[in-house]
Amino acid sequence: MTTKKVIWAASVLTTAILMTACQPKKVESEQPETAASSTLAQEQVSQLIGDSEKLQLNLPACDDNNCPEMTIERLSSNQPFIDAYIDAEILKQVEQILAVSPEFAVDESASTAKASEMAASQAVVQAATVKQQLEQQLQPYTQAFLKLDQEIKALSSSHKISVMIKPTILNAKGPLVTVVLNSSSYLGGAHGSSSQQYYNFDLEKKKLVKLNEILAANQLAALENQAHAAFKTWVIESKLANDVSEYEQAWKFKLSDNYYLSKQGLILQYGEYEIGPYVVGLPRLTIPYEQLQAILKKPYLPEFATEAVASAASEPSK
Repeated sequence: MTTKKVIWAASVLTTAILMTACQPKKVESEQPETAASSTLAQEQVSQLIGDSEKLQLNLPACDDNNCPEMTIERLSSNQPFIDAYIDAEILKQVEQILAVSPEFAVDESASTAKASEMAASQAVVQAATVKQQLEQQLQPYTQAFLKLDQEIKALSSSHKISVMIKPTILNAKGPLVTVVLNSSSYLGGAHGSSSQQYYNFDLEKKKLVKLNEILAANQLAALENQAHAAFKTWVIESKLANDVSEYEQAWKFKLSDNYYLSKQGLILQYGEYEIGPYVVGLPRLTIPYEQLQAILKKPYLPEFATEAVASAASEPSK
């Protein structure tokens, strides 16, 4: 090889080495993406993400104005244990609404066990399969509903009966995520009925959290006092009575365990006829967060609770 060729080859080799050294390292460029993906996945695990889906109940075709309507939806989310719990509650609500015969009844203790069983199964089967399972479990109730409609029609009644149940996600982030199960029904009586039940879950512990579990030690009496004060204000502002003590002779105050941590404060939801006549519907009492700072456990106070307290403190006193 000539001297010129050696020099040329050495020059080419040097250039190649320099170009290779200047190339960015793939590992370094991929690391931020991997970290971002991991963070996103963690955020999704710590949230309740999903929506309701309509169940197929195999109702017969009907084009009459008085066709019975039965619409039931279930929750389909990224938290199978919550979906399973809500599925079990849907079955219980259908049973309560239709007051079906004992062979169709859902035992409450068995319902809780069923929720755990369904949660385990949901972890390994597709959502479509879980949906079909619930649809099958609802079939006896669907038949009872249709039988009731036939009995009403046999009485030459023009009543149109209906049942509706739908879950909705309220609080999607911790410390507690919340699902509300709304239901309404009309089965041919003087008027229809409705309910609004809240379910609050701790995603880290994967469990339902009841009202007494979010209270600080020995604070139940303090909460009852605040709730009773809110009850008295509600009676007067709703013009249900001029004297609360007289009102309580017919509708005694009680503390509801059906709760929801809203942006305005702790909501205590009541059912029909619990603290008032049918005309008041589904009453609720709201206790502002500034009255709950010593009552609720700090880990369960949502982020917006601090904002609500700060906002209330900045408002001029009346």
